Amino acid sequence: MDFLNRVNPELRDTLLLNPVLRLPEDLAATRLIPTPPTSNSELVRITERFISGGDGQEMLIKIYEPDCRDVAKLPAVLWCHGGGYVLGHPNSEDNLCERFVLAVNCVVISPDYRLAPENPYPAGLEDCYSALVWMTNLAEELNIDLNRVAIGGGSAGGGLTAALSLLARDRKGPAICFQMPLYPMIDDRNITLSSYEITDPLAVWYRGNNIAAWEMYLGSHSNEEISPYAAPTRADNLAGLPPTYTCVGQLDPFRDETIDYVARLAQAGVEVEFHLYPGCFHAFEHIVPDADISERAKSTYITAMAMTLNK
Repeated sequence: MDFLNRVNPELRDTLLLNPVLRLPEDLAATRLIPTPPTSNSELVRITERFISGGDGQEMLIKIYEPDCRDVAKLPAVLWCHGGGYVLGHPNSEDNLCERFVLAVNCVVISPDYRLAPENPYPAGLEDCYSALVWMTNLAEELNIDLNRVAIGGGSAGGGLTAALSLLARDRKGPAICFQMPLYPMIDDRNITLSSYEITDPLAVWYRGNNIAAWEMYLGSHSNEEISPYAAPTRADNLAGLPPTYTCVGQLDPFRDETIDYVARLAQAGVEVEFHLYPGCFHAFEHIVPDADISERAKSTYITAMAMTLNK
């Protein structure tokens, strides 16, 4: 059966209208497409600040918080946007960050981390780590609870989340109580069955794009031994990582690397919750946001964040 006939029927029509991305040739043109803010809730206050990134240069961060706050300290979420390590901006996930604020009653901070190929690994990861350190160092000013700090993101943002958990553990950095790497981009090798299975450009993210994006992200490091902080599936030891929630579509090239990651987390004694969505492609809940299965996926992971941070 071809790819399109395997797609959940409620996702199929919109998928056919979605522009096809081919990397690396479409990278420059895609970056020129503006990413306007998509916020629409009067109950959430959004501010922008500039902090020092991983290279000491200014980096934009967006802060989302309840518009009316009392004196109570709130949990905090560092949210890393997706985009294959080569695309994306915090603006693209305004709506999702707002939903976290409203459902969890938390503060969300999203960094505009540096992108490859101009800034290959470890630039984006170090930017995200700098944002994590910044938000925890300013816990009093931000009025956040250091015992309830979570990290998350989808796709490349999920890969950065998984890498950030390893980095914070090994550097003995800020304590992370929960991680949410959704359909994470964590394996540079492209050797899983699903990475060979999902080759149709209609699939939003497919084998050709993944190979190209990893080459751009790793840059000169691709000729060396690859660090687990670049590709977390290469980590030998997952013990001591925070409780984890993740999900992936059955038609996502990241399906098998996500399943392997989940199994290894469980074997390492990490609490993990995992959902596999049949007939669903990469980032389906963003491409077709109003579909029933998309709303179910979003509601499930938002609820998981709320339950964890409000225990």
